[in-house]
Amino acid sequence: MDDFPARLRAIADLQAAEMREAAGRHEYDGRITDLSPEAVRQGLARLGQGERFADPHDDAHATAAEDALRVQLGDLELHRSNPLWHIGELDLSVYDKDYAPAEQRDEARLRHLAAWPDAVGNAVAALDRVSAPVAGSLLASVRGLAAGVPADAPQDLREAALAAHRRLVGHLEAAARDGDPSAALGGAALTRLMGTSEATAVDLGRLAELADAERDRLAGRMAESAARIDPSRAPLDLARELVRDHPDADGVLTEARRWTAHAIAFTRERDLVPYHDGECVVGVAPESARWGTAMLSWAAPAEADGKTHYYVTPPEPEWEPAEAEEWLEVFSATTLPAISVHEVAPGHFSHSRALRRAPGAVRRTLFSYAFIEGWAHYAEELCVDEGFGDYAEQALGDPRFTSAHFELGVWLEALIRVTRLAAAIGVHTGTMTVEDAAARFAADTTLAGPAALSEARRATFDPTYGRYTWGKLEILALRDRAEERWGSGYTTRRFHTAMLDLGAPPLGLLGTAVDRG
Repeated sequence: MDDFPARLRAIADLQAAEMREAAGRHEYDGRITDLSPEAVRQGLARLGQGERFADPHDDAHATAAEDALRVQLGDLELHRSNPLWHIGELDLSVYDKDYAPAEQRDEARLRHLAAWPDAVGNAVAALDRVSAPVAGSLLASVRGLAAGVPADAPQDLREAALAAHRRLVGHLEAAARDGDPSAALGGAALTRLMGTSEATAVDLGRLAELADAERDRLAGRMAESAARIDPSRAPLDLARELVRDHPDADGVLTEARRWTAHAIAFTRERDLVPYHDGECVVGVAPESARWGTAMLSWAAPAEADGKTHYYVTPPEPEWEPAEAEEWLEVFSATTLPAISVHEVAPGHFSHSRALRRAPGAVRRTLFSYAFIEGWAHYAEELCVDEGFGDYAEQALGDPRFTSAHFELGVWLEALIRVTRLAAAIGVHTGTMTVEDAAARFAADTTLAGPAALSEARRATFDPTYGRYTWGKLEILALRDRAEERWGSGYTTRRFHTAMLDLGAPPLGLLGTAVDRG
């Protein structure tokens, strides 16, 4: 697209997968970012070239994206230690979205598949610093990439791609066996990684204190909600019993669809967000994305409008019954409503509808994931304040589900998110092992066994996954500023519109919403 600004093109060229999936820049279909060391150096050298953006906020937003890539791929060289960069580039699931005619998407998928051998060669050359914990945590996702290879692809193309895939799997199996036993980035590296992308200064010690304080606040709210259900029980004991009430593997999709409909209807009735259009459908996550329990693939800003996909991950058929049972607790009758609010409305799905209308190419292309996840996490507690629990209780007419159950689910999900922040800081500053982090999940949340360990392992390859709580806390602080600044002119809808008009801004630039809103 010729009207795409040169500065944005240089940023986009270093992350084709992000551009295809999140931004909807489908000129990158069938293309894979060359993440070999020399190509990355050349790409970084092109950053910042081109005209400045007329809007100071947009210019600062673009600068934050450039600075983030310089740290991620330059200073820290994460493409050499984190396979996620390469998994995203190899992933074919984007072509399942209905953003274009099937024939066009199928052709792009085959061009993409044809690039696998070169991409894997670059990945193997680059990935020379993969720690054993990171490799072990991501092996299942790397293996799952093969499920996206079309069975009806030309035989020679298919065989070449699968041979390359086996080479990458073998490389990571070796790293899982022989790699560095520590995945810690170090405090200084984590500080730069978090701060540059969000255009703000980061104090890890202060963030750790905030995480502990937020955990205590959430535990208090959980105790209040639990007491309305059964005052004789300790809150976490009650919660651990409640999460055992869940659908079976086949019923997860049915329940997710039901809560999706309720979340959308409630958000529209309360008019909580600027836009209420679009279609959200529920399905099983593609194999390459099954390291997470639930996620959203939205109709992106630069592509033709289409369905948004809310993906959930039921347990794998080959799992042991006890392992599957623990995984299914994530989709309990208590927690699935909060998850659906987060993923759908007024969370990610609602946000995606605003992103499509955000003014200017910067806001429709460059996204802060601390804001994206912070907004969706904020949306959960917003729904407590706005009365979604009472709404759902009346809609269901089921005496086993009350507003207190919904609230309890929100606090349980929030406790998982705040534990992520603590775990990320602990694992990457070396004050926690993965096992320590799993133990904290087991102590402070209802997660246990493989679910707790999965959350802890995620810290190794997703070092900024504390972004959920961090983003939420920044949005709550901004809301306080807006209420003070706007006085009687403050409304929830005005505040949300002012923020979402910025797209998904770096946390350090959120103040623009209050200044201009």
